[in-house]
Amino acid sequence: MKMTGAQILIQGLKDEGVNLIFGYPGGAILHVYDELFRHPDMHHVLVRHEQAAVHMADGYARVTGNPGVALVTSGPGATNTVTGLATAFMDSIPLVVISGQVPLSMIGNDAFQEADIVGITRPCTKHNYLVKDVRDLQRIVKEAFFLARSGRPGPVLIDIPKDLQLHECDFIPYGDVEVRQRRQNFTAHRGQIRKAWDLLKESHRPLLYVGGGAVLSKASVELSQLAHMAQIPVAMTLMGLGAFSGVDKQSLGMLGMHGSYYANMAITDCDVLVSVGARFDDRVTGKLSEFSKHSRKIHIDIDPGNVGKSVPVEVPVVGDVKCVLKELIKMAQDDADFLKEYHRRLKPWWEQIQGWREKAPMAYDQGPKEITAQYVIDTLYKMTDGDAIVTTDVGQHQMWAAQFYKFKEANCWCTSGGLGTMGYGFPAAIGAQLARPDKKVICVTGDGSIQMNIQELATAVEWKTPVIIAILNNRFLGMVRQWQELFYDHRYSEVEMKVLPDFVKLAESYGAVGFKATTPDEVPKVIGEALKVTDRPIVIDFQTTLEDNVYPMVPAGGAVSDIVLA
Repeated sequence: MKMTGAQILIQGLKDEGVNLIFGYPGGAILHVYDELFRHPDMHHVLVRHEQAAVHMADGYARVTGNPGVALVTSGPGATNTVTGLATAFMDSIPLVVISGQVPLSMIGNDAFQEADIVGITRPCTKHNYLVKDVRDLQRIVKEAFFLARSGRPGPVLIDIPKDLQLHECDFIPYGDVEVRQRRQNFTAHRGQIRKAWDLLKESHRPLLYVGGGAVLSKASVELSQLAHMAQIPVAMTLMGLGAFSGVDKQSLGMLGMHGSYYANMAITDCDVLVSVGARFDDRVTGKLSEFSKHSRKIHIDIDPGNVGKSVPVEVPVVGDVKCVLKELIKMAQDDADFLKEYHRRLKPWWEQIQGWREKAPMAYDQGPKEITAQYVIDTLYKMTDGDAIVTTDVGQHQMWAAQFYKFKEANCWCTSGGLGTMGYGFPAAIGAQLARPDKKVICVTGDGSIQMNIQELATAVEWKTPVIIAILNNRFLGMVRQWQELFYDHRYSEVEMKVLPDFVKLAESYGAVGFKATTPDEVPKVIGEALKVTDRPIVIDFQTTLEDNVYPMVPAGGAVSDIVLA
């Protein structure tokens, strides 16, 4: 059967199970949009900025585990996707971004709206393609989705010249594709897993250090089973939140620069550290020479490039986290008699952790006048019973959300961990809400971050997404101001937001709902009203304390043990 390039693309997307695309049309991609018009079963979300399209696809991918898809035109349309691609690349999120390109004969001639998007995005995509022959397009689409999903996931870009979208060739459905790529061990070497278990059995102060790889691998059940069988404490990275229930008594919450005191003390003092789908990020390790220097380390990761990259490890285990944990569980089950003695051995370790918890619990003081950001997050958590998808931008509000919203399950936390992208949270919330209409979705953001993609209120209203946008409004670029206070002698250079919109009126002008809270007793009232709205986005302007700081905090360049409590 003969098909045009545009038809092949749409059919290829359907074959991959895609029924939702986030995009913005333009001249170089119009043939695809014309074909899309003929497929009402393929839903398209018209965004107001291409960056937001990629962030929406990213939010969709994080809560479903399936690749999100964005569709844009050439030149500025394509370059506007770069921040979204880099965000997904740093956090290993599966995306397929499709861009139009000027006709093949005009590439390299500085044609109108031409940009070398393949060259531009090479450092921030898992792979990218410039389609040069329509006969390759069917294979490329299949490969793109395979690469986006497989191994360590990531974004893939397909750049399609405009003339190729009308070229014709035969379309013959086929199954799996073979892709040349770095060898990946899905199933780890059993001997290495045995070494890991034997080392764990020698420990007196073990710790499970869990990262985003456990979420991507869908390994929450196995992680919980192993932790409970061996009664090992669990600390999570920012990206790992939800992989292990935050309300479980064995959870130490988040570790790292703004992690809990007890999690950071545990990683400092443990004797065997088991890294599960984490990459020893600098926000976790602090000063490398002082990081967990008393421990022997086990590193479980599907990406061999991550293992031992930052921190030497005694037992590298290269494989899918879920598969490795299943093998460790089998070994633990075979050692049932040993586990009884092991539980007794760990009692002093748990007593030490309890002492750290009592010394510096994760808490806050809410007075009668000014609203604290922590109180807003805690109230959101309690009024939703922890049953919501939470997205954030980047800054103080992100850290407070990570500290005070206890995630009971995976795929309910969307945040830019690696790149640290302001403007991510709201579009990601829209994507998450469209993916999971059964869940309440809350975007926790700041007065600076929300303005970077606030135009997507129009998209949210058009699609009737009841996303709650909780703006923690302290009239500053909060995290930058905190650093200037602590490390630059209070020299507040260009961090005060002197002109802000009336967020309530702005919401209403788009057709959304707007609320404002200026006193603590108004916080639960406006949240309660927001939770009743089901057919449009809700903006809540929480007027919070001006100069509050995020604690605990590990100073930049300091060791994790140098953590400052207040």
